[in-house]
Amino acid sequence: MRSSSSELLLDQQQELRKRKLLELAQPKKKPPKRTCRERIWFYTTSFLAMTAVGGGSSLLFLVPLYVDPAISTLAADFAPEPVKCVTTRREELCGILNCTWSSCREGCTSDMYSCTHIYVMYTTAPYYTDDGDGNWTSTSTSPSTSTTTTTTTTTPSPGENFTEDAVLLVNIKGCGYPPEVDCDNFTTMYGKVNAEFPCYYSRENRTVVLIHYDREEHVAIIIHYFAVPFIVTLATSVVLCVMYCDCRCGSERDRRRRRARRCAVEDARVALLDCEEDRT
Repeated sequence: MRSSSSELLLDQQQELRKRKLLELAQPKKKPPKRTCRERIWFYTTSFLAMTAVGGGSSLLFLVPLYVDPAISTLAADFAPEPVKCVTTRREELCGILNCTWSSCREGCTSDMYSCTHIYVMYTTAPYYTDDGDGNWTSTSTSPSTSTTTTTTTTTPSPGENFTEDAVLLVNIKGCGYPPEVDCDNFTTMYGKVNAEFPCYYSRENRTVVLIHYDREEHVAIIIHYFAVPFIVTLATSVVLCVMYCDCRCGSERDRRRRRARRCAVEDARVALLDCEEDRT
């Protein structure tokens, strides 16, 4: 009995070896070529996925650098017309405790150990200057280009009633990155005592003053740097979900799952019966 059982085991092992050798000897089948529809599906999926990832990643950088300052500037409700500002004093401070804010700083992420505080007083009436020909002009200055734009008007300069000291900032955050923000030029132009220039005061917080304000510019920043990437990311994500998610009704899905389970159970029964027949 032992010899017969051992011979059967050896025969089975030899048969298995032969099958393995035959399988290895057979040439490998080439994978089927993709159809045109499968290629379009693949490239469409890749494009949509890359677009969604790129749009979401861009929001991570654009929101803190551009969108948040633009929203804060609009929320501060600055006066649309420039007013007359006069620098009252300038302070150069050192130490992290003294530098909780700065009128101008290049870079918004690092800690400040030295800072410049510029204080001004301003009038709430529009800023007018005499162009030399007897005409009064309203002037506004842009800090990024340091150029002056003049608009001719015939209204004379009103009486000057200055407010208390206010803080002069290069923008609502008091910081930025070159070439848009040049702190050396900013401090040289506006840090001199008794320097006179046009500025914009906040109607929400009258102690905050900017040297440049354009509502349309900030609205455009919010649209271009937040609304457009957000809509693109949302649209591509929805399309990917529609392409790959099962959006059919729950009853139909349950029926298909039950059918699949029944087929799996039947296949298992057939396999067991085949095994029993082989043993017999």
